[in-house]
Amino acid sequence: MERSAVELINHTRASLIDYVCAQIGTFFPDGADVRGAITQDFAEAMARVERCLNANRVWPHGRFNYLHSAQYCLFLYYLSNTIWRNGGDTDTCTRLFLLNKALNGIDLFYEIAMPDIFILGHSTGIVLTKATYGNYLILHQNCTVGRNHDVAPVLGEGVVMYPGSSIIGRSRIGGLSTISIGTQVVNRDTPGDCMVFGAEGGELAFKPRSHRYVEEVFHI
Repeated sequence: MERSAVELINHTRASLIDYVCAQIGTFFPDGADVRGAITQDFAEAMARVERCLNANRVWPHGRFNYLHSAQYCLFLYYLSNTIWRNGGDTDTCTRLFLLNKALNGIDLFYEIAMPDIFILGHSTGIVLTKATYGNYLILHQNCTVGRNHDVAPVLGEGVVMYPGSSIIGRSRIGGLSTISIGTQVVNRDTPGDCMVFGAEGGELAFKPRSHRYVEEVFHI
């Protein structure tokens, strides 16, 4: 089992577990006992959060702030996913998923295998399917990764999705592809190391990356 050395700002391990349980009890007042499942996998989930914190240049290393909405969003996902993949109570996973959706406006189901290292610019309106995601992923508000006829995209490492962009269906997104604002990639491939723009007739236009955004955000 992974253990975390991350500093919990204004919380202890026990008080943060209490906090999450209280939130679930407030949003879903059905009397369900979620404490056991959360406590069982808390350390492993927090170790996964710590890996994300320490891999990027944006957030202070080794410090978790429950009032930082993007950090808390990652925590709720990793907690629900860790409980699920360790064979824990799926009702608790569902409540954590729904809590994340209510608090942060993100649709990120606990069975989705997100990468070890990714970051959220703003979580509101993000909808993600069970696709293949590479490390160093950067997601902004209102972006979508979706299936088409039950075929899901494959995203390489260092993909950036700007606000309102979508990657749908049989799309293979090369590493270091940046999907520009509002661009829809539907059943298309990108070569990688490029900016992607929408063109006429649903086609795509590719340009060299204008700056090294991924390298600015992550230690790579």
